[in-house]
Amino acid sequence: MAYRNGSGTNKGAIKPLASSNIKSSSFKSKPPHSSNHSAGSALRRTSSASFTAAAGGDGVPGRVRVAVRLRPRNEEESIADADFADCVELQPELKRLKLRKNNWDSETYEFDEVLTEFASQKRVYEVVAKPVVESVLDGYNGTVMAYGQTGTGKTFTLGRLGDEDTSARGIMVRSMEEILANVSPETDAVSVSYLQLYMETIHDLLDPANDNISIVEDPKTGDVSLPGATHVEIRDEQGFLELLRLGEAHRIAANTKLNTESSRSHAILMVHVKRSVLGAEDDIPNETDKSSHFVKPPKPLVRKSKLVLVDLAGSERIHKSGSEGHMLEEAKSINLSLSALGKCINALAENSAHVPVRDSKLTRLLKDSFGGTARTSLVVTIGPSPRHRGETASTILFGQRAMKVENMLRIKEEFDYKSLARRLEIQVDKLIAENERQQKAFDDEVERINLEAQNRISEVERNFTDALEKERLKCQMEYMESVKKLEEKMIENQRKHGCDGFMKDKCNGEGPGFSIPEDIAEVKNMLEKEIHMRKEAEEEVKKLKSQLGRSTVSGAGGGAEILKLQKALEDEVHQKKKLEEEIIILRSQMLQLTFEADQMRRCLGRGGSVNAYTGLESPMSHVRDSLNGHKTPVSALFEQVGLQKILALLESEDANVRIHAVKVVANLAAEEANQERIVEAGGLTSLLMLLRSYEDETVRRVAAGAIANLAMNEANQELIMLQGGISLLSLTASDADDSQTLRMVAGAIANLCGNDKLQATLRSEGGIKALLGMVRCGHPDVLSQVARGIANFAKCESRASANGIKSGRSLLIEDGALPWIVQNANNDAALIRRHIELALCHLAQHGKSNLFSIQQKPIL
Repeated sequence: MAYRNGSGTNKGAIKPLASSNIKSSSFKSKPPHSSNHSAGSALRRTSSASFTAAAGGDGVPGRVRVAVRLRPRNEEESIADADFADCVELQPELKRLKLRKNNWDSETYEFDEVLTEFASQKRVYEVVAKPVVESVLDGYNGTVMAYGQTGTGKTFTLGRLGDEDTSARGIMVRSMEEILANVSPETDAVSVSYLQLYMETIHDLLDPANDNISIVEDPKTGDVSLPGATHVEIRDEQGFLELLRLGEAHRIAANTKLNTESSRSHAILMVHVKRSVLGAEDDIPNETDKSSHFVKPPKPLVRKSKLVLVDLAGSERIHKSGSEGHMLEEAKSINLSLSALGKCINALAENSAHVPVRDSKLTRLLKDSFGGTARTSLVVTIGPSPRHRGETASTILFGQRAMKVENMLRIKEEFDYKSLARRLEIQVDKLIAENERQQKAFDDEVERINLEAQNRISEVERNFTDALEKERLKCQMEYMESVKKLEEKMIENQRKHGCDGFMKDKCNGEGPGFSIPEDIAEVKNMLEKEIHMRKEAEEEVKKLKSQLGRSTVSGAGGGAEILKLQKALEDEVHQKKKLEEEIIILRSQMLQLTFEADQMRRCLGRGGSVNAYTGLESPMSHVRDSLNGHKTPVSALFEQVGLQKILALLESEDANVRIHAVKVVANLAAEEANQERIVEAGGLTSLLMLLRSYEDETVRRVAAGAIANLAMNEANQELIMLQGGISLLSLTASDADDSQTLRMVAGAIANLCGNDKLQATLRSEGGIKALLGMVRCGHPDVLSQVARGIANFAKCESRASANGIKSGRSLLIEDGALPWIVQNANNDAALIRRHIELALCHLAQHGKSNLFSIQQKPIL
């Protein structure tokens, strides 16, 4: 016994011979893909006889593909069988093989591919393994296995490293080359495990100390795994070749009569591929626009696939191989495991109910390859020597049975939570960085504004100081000029009026001598004025300096001053808004009181009664008739104040303001001319919000009355339904105890009951049950509205039944309305009695089932 070192040459090794005349076959795949391998690219397609790939569904059926490869004669066979013809005859163009029994008789077998002794290693890989490798890259599991007599070239076909001649590389090396060329190092991962099954014990060829690996089977899915095996991540081809050399060095081999380096174990190379892809989502049509589509963003997926390359130990007959001692035990173990594999394939080929998978660890490891979810290709190797015709026939029959095995191919993909988390972390980091940039830009802008303000303050201070200094110098110069002028004037007067003149004037008692005291007095006055002006200038300078000091001090607290001014301005705006609201309220109160007084006066003149919200029975018709075309005070308020301002008051914080505003809207809604404008301005939405959010009974009562007025319009009825009005009215009906509130709610639902399109929605959202629930109040006005709603609903059902749109029992009867109808058929109130009579007539017209139900409830 010896260990294989991976560098020797088998005795019966196949001599690869390149041939350019070999015809294509069903195993040949399409030309290689371009270098642009996107994560979500379509599945690769092989030729017509290859597997058909598909993503999704429960799986795609795929038969095990089998190719046969003939080894050329070795030196020993060339000498020993020189006078004998080969026992097989190949017809590759017909994909047939003839096995000669004798010179005149032979048996013909067909395979998916027939490879002659001249077929190159590249040719073998392309027709046998490449379709499987492409499927593995697309997410399927795949298996490539070599089976045959010892010495027929199984290891050469699968595990040849091709150190001296790259064209001699086997399927293992070429498969890894293609996988590494089609995966992305950033998003994908490739790892390998290299094992051998020796004497029914699994050894790790990458870690010889790990010589008893157990098989673990998932109880739910039945998948087989080897958690104790060594997994090595592959980055490049050179690292993979080093691992193969290490494994081949540890694989057990021995020298027999049939092969100098006979494999004494089954070698299994497992390549695990994990790829990240983006799963495409279906377009979702928009409900409002059939032509437009919403496209969901693709979700990240990870596809985990496995490629299993199995180099089986060769089957042998003891008297031919010459095995003895421990080698004999090894041969028994090999033959037993191969026999168990053959039994499983026979059972699968014959669709047997029981497949003996657990007879051997080999069959357990290959559970997914035969009858499982993997795409499997099998290459059976045979020799030409007629001396081994029995072993060749057994190998051919094994391949023929394997071709009958059907697998169900499935893609194993999972939601890639890690990828999604990484992508979200990157987005969060980007948002944080963007926020920090914006914050820094904001801080820089604030700092710039502060610096600019300080510069402006400094510039104003400098300009102010310069102006003061210029003013001081100007005053001083003017003062000196005045003094100088006075001195010159005095000298000139003295020179002009000498002593002679002076005496002459004195004797005459007249002349300019009398003007000297006046001039002196004038000069003194001017001096006093100048002194006074100078003092005033000095005081002004001091005052300006003090103002400058105060402005400097106040500049430091300018921010607080600005905040105070802003708060004062906000208070002023709030006060102004409040005053405007009060003005609107007072104006509305005045106009409404005028309207009510006028209405009371006119109705009393007729002998009628006044109803604040007449929209439930007759929407303000008598008011319009009485006014004879004149505008009502409410309409005048509508034009004077404006609808938007009135609706804005519905959201006021003051409860009284809200109550008055909703009353105005209710009165406006009573006129059909105003309803469209109210709905367009968002009044319906505001009323529904009041009904939803406020617990004040007055607000809810008046809001329900306004909705009841709007519900008299068929177009508004559908809007009320779309905005959830039916549910809100039903909820209000169950919560309210006030009879007037219940009357308004019942009137609104009764108006909605008259719409044929809302029948199903009314019932599904609890409208009918809410209507019947309000009879608990017992108030005649409430009961009248309930009876009107039931009559309207029954009328719509009767109309639908007459048109053939609806059949079967009435929804009113199914919701339990019939007992109450029968109970109040003889009600004292004429209006209630009339509505119930109409309801009974319509229910009787609806169908026989309703008539039968009515007959079961006798009217007392």
